[in-house]
Amino acid sequence: MTAAKILVVDDEADIRILVDEILSEEGYRVTTACDAAQARTKIGTDLPDLVLLDIWMPDTDGITLLKEWSGEANPGCPIVMMSGHGTVETAVEATRLGAADFIEKPVSIAKLLLTVEKALQNAPKMPIAENPVQLPPLTAPIGKSEQIFEVRRRLEQSVPLASPILIVGESGSSREAAARYVYALSARREQPFVCLSGDDLPAGRTRDALLGSGISGEGGFIGQAEGGFLFLRELESFDADAQRILAAIVERGDSSSSDGSGRQKTDLRFIASITPQAFADPAGHGLRADLIEQLAISIIRVPALRDYPEDVPELLRVFVEQFVDANQLPFRRFGVAAQNRLRNYPWPGNVRELRALVRRLLIATGGPEEIQLDELESALPPTTGQEGPLLQQDLLSLPLREAREQFEKAYLIQQLALCDGKVGQLAKRVGMERTHLYRKLRALGINFRR
Repeated sequence: MTAAKILVVDDEADIRILVDEILSEEGYRVTTACDAAQARTKIGTDLPDLVLLDIWMPDTDGITLLKEWSGEANPGCPIVMMSGHGTVETAVEATRLGAADFIEKPVSIAKLLLTVEKALQNAPKMPIAENPVQLPPLTAPIGKSEQIFEVRRRLEQSVPLASPILIVGESGSSREAAARYVYALSARREQPFVCLSGDDLPAGRTRDALLGSGISGEGGFIGQAEGGFLFLRELESFDADAQRILAAIVERGDSSSSDGSGRQKTDLRFIASITPQAFADPAGHGLRADLIEQLAISIIRVPALRDYPEDVPELLRVFVEQFVDANQLPFRRFGVAAQNRLRNYPWPGNVRELRALVRRLLIATGGPEEIQLDELESALPPTTGQEGPLLQQDLLSLPLREAREQFEKAYLIQQLALCDGKVGQLAKRVGMERTHLYRKLRALGINFRR
């Protein structure tokens, strides 16, 4: 199924870039316009499936343009208004003129994605998939390694349950994709999937943002997720007040509105993500022990990309195909040397970093069809520290023994960093017996106790 086309109309370049990046990362095809004139041209040449329209623009304001499109020039697609100075009256007027919804700036990622999803679902011209179980691109964890196979198996086992899930993994390791995999396979897949992080909750209004107002909890994130899933992204990002409210809801299965007008039973499933460090030391990361206990009914660990490098070539293939199809980018393949380099790259940003790297290389124009090692090296971030990138050291100018020692030291220092300084994990990672590894580290002058 072809990804939906979205036109973003906003005179602020930063907003256009931000919204473009967010929606493109979700697989949508995005085009932008800086004013009403550009918007008219783009709608006339390539009709989008959805328009995100800013209200305050210098030439023609968004309300005027919305009135124009509500008449004879109706593009036949839903229009969502955006404004950094929104008022209730403006939102009501936009809705009266036919706007599908209204988003306040600064844009909340969770609110943006939920609004876009709802607007597209409610658009009469959008076809309904014949098979509701069909997964959107990149929902299932990608790979054929033993680690990814085990993740998929654990996720599938948790689908029929109603209990919360705690997904433990490093940032960028596709924890949200794992949560969406459970959602797509569940009986709740026709209901909302709401993503929420602590950054989405405005300071001083945490309770209002979570619980909304009235008995129904209208306007709150809990109410938005009713009947579906609420994904708590990065538990460490939630402040103490938010954690206290969430812990009470998870424990009791009901919530009270922020104005105290009544309690209501909640019907939603919680999935949360957390880093390994925060899971090992909740108090040290400002987390409530009771909230962790309530969410950790099912614990699923998502591995770091460096722990299953054999899946890197398949991830490259999938990401290339996705961007080529969704963004009409020229097809490029990764050469064998480039793939091998990426198999041995430490991936501090995990799958998210790999995906962003593929997108940057595809967007770069004028390159050959095959991405070679030299082009790849220029796209990778520079390695910090005294040792420098292993592949850029001039070891050929040294005697064999000295070159071997320099390589081994640089190799083990970087591997030790990836193992958080744990020699036991390092021994498994490099395939050495622990006693022999201790001797090697001492001989090379590597301070593994630091």
